[in-house]
Amino acid sequence: MPPRTAVTGRSQEPRRRFAEELRLLRTQHGESLRQLGTALGWDASLFGKLESGQTLGSPEVAEALDQHYGTPGLLLALWELAAADPTQFKERYRRYMTLEAEAVSMWHYGVSTIHGLLQTASYARDLLSAGGLRGEDLTKQVEARIGRRALLDGDEAPRFRTILSEAVLRTPLAASQEWNQQLEHLVEVAGRAHVTLHVLPQAAGPHALVSTDVMFLRLPDGRTVAYTENAHRGELIEECSSVERLQRAYDAVRDLALSPAESRKFVMRMLEEVPCEPST
Repeated sequence: MPPRTAVTGRSQEPRRRFAEELRLLRTQHGESLRQLGTALGWDASLFGKLESGQTLGSPEVAEALDQHYGTPGLLLALWELAAADPTQFKERYRRYMTLEAEAVSMWHYGVSTIHGLLQTASYARDLLSAGGLRGEDLTKQVEARIGRRALLDGDEAPRFRTILSEAVLRTPLAASQEWNQQLEHLVEVAGRAHVTLHVLPQAAGPHALVSTDVMFLRLPDGRTVAYTENAHRGELIEECSSVERLQRAYDAVRDLALSPAESRKFVMRMLEEVPCEPST
């Protein structure tokens, strides 16, 4: 059967469709970018970038545009689809992102970095730029990563457990204010009923995951898949015996980690150690 032709003739790709709808609504209302910026209190260049697809902006911007155009919920819904669209991620990650969005529970161990679902925009930007991304590609990947955080929002969010090596929390961002914000975000997320945070102290010594970041996804059909990653590559593991071996290693690491209450106190102590920004 041939693919169905789009009735509207507009893009079926979520990010591009969001940009098209913004441009269409503005032109229908006979506004310039400058007039739109003045009306909503944001710089006109932001709306130009939204309409060209260079940025997705924030849900607050989408809500403001919905109110301005009298389209309650439409642009916010399109923004959510664009932010969650797996095609915006590099091709080798897309299958994992699709499975992540379907997962009913997740277990993570981070040996060197905070998981993407728990990152602030500043942390994601520093991490991705260290990996070589620049310019528009960097902006898009930061937005894609921050858009994933919506998975942990709301009453239907999956249960999420993360074990962070102490080294993760002792590798700060260059800007102390941004690092402070990242630690505060960790504390806030760890306070949610469906999120559990553990810290693995350095004193725990060598263990089976000493050089491996891993995420387990429990899927609606009862299967569990694993995703392992280092600085250069990631691997989706679906073969049952391999996943089970990784799960045993994960359970052993969890036995070495601090309790959730102790871990929260640990992060709070790290917050107290963040140096204050010099006053200007």
